[in-house]
Amino acid sequence: MKNYIFGYARVSTESQNLDRQLDALHKYGADHIYNEKMTGTKRERPELDKMLDRMTEGDVVVVESLSRLGRSTKDLIELTEIFHSKGVNLVSLKESIDTNTPTGRLLFTLMSAIAQFERDVIADRTREGLNAARARGRAGGRPSSNPDVVKKAIKLYNTRQYTIKEIEELTGVKKDTLYRALKGGASR
Repeated sequence: MKNYIFGYARVSTESQNLDRQLDALHKYGADHIYNEKMTGTKRERPELDKMLDRMTEGDVVVVESLSRLGRSTKDLIELTEIFHSKGVNLVSLKESIDTNTPTGRLLFTLMSAIAQFERDVIADRTREGLNAARARGRAGGRPSSNPDVVKKAIKLYNTRQYTIKEIEELTGVKKDTLYRALKGGASR
């Protein structure tokens, strides 16, 4: 069975150009290139998902830069863990990282350790802040949304006449709260 070299290229807006990245991926020898024009902050990246579904053990994913692949350090680490679990190597041309080499694996391990440290420090700070707030008699976390306003947001959503952004502006209900309510089947 042939192993493939998959390229992945991404720019953040429609007006940006993918040519530089595509040239680098073709030069590297990518068999198939997935590319997208959308911000990296969006969780849904259809072309990336297609590539993840198609990868098999022994394949290689090549990117022009790690910043084109991951939305954040955490996202990048999660993606590379997926690659590792599937037996797929990652190559980043700009950073000269190749997880098929001892140096590439070391750099990846260091990045993983730093990212985990960052997550742990944030979790500790959050816990300490919540404990300090409770000690002063304040409840921690986000204030809960008014159920009547959430019901109104759901009704607007169900009309299919408003975008999520418009519903947020009209009701003050954030999209995550609305999606959670919809998923929970609240007041449809």
